[in-house]
Amino acid sequence: MYLKVHRAPDGSTVIAVCDRELLDRKLRQGDLELHVNEYFYGNTPADEGDVTRAIQDGDHINLVGEQAVGIAINLGLLERSGCLVIEGVPHAQIIRV
Repeated sequence: MYLKVHRAPDGSTVIAVCDRELLDRKLRQGDLELHVNEYFYGNTPADEGDVTRAIQDGDHINLVGEQAVGIAINLGLLERSGCLVIEGVPHAQIIRV
C-alpha cells in the first residue's frame, strides 16, 4: 500500500491510502471517475501496521483498494456496505466530527 498524510492549517489530518497496484490508475464507472494519483496518495510504501496507526488517528480518511479498505473494516471503522465500488475496486471515506 501507499500512504500519505495531509496536514491542514487547522491541525486536522487527511489520511490517504491506496493499494499499490492502483497507483496511477483511473477508475471509471458511469459518471464516476477516481484518479488514484501520487499527488494525493503519495509514494511512501506502508504496511498494515503503518496504515492501522495512521487511520486510527486521522480526522479524514480516504481509502482505495481491497487491502486498504479491509484494514478499516477489521478495525470496525466501516462496513463493506458503506463503500463505493468503482470498476470492482472498493473506495471509502471516513470523516470524524
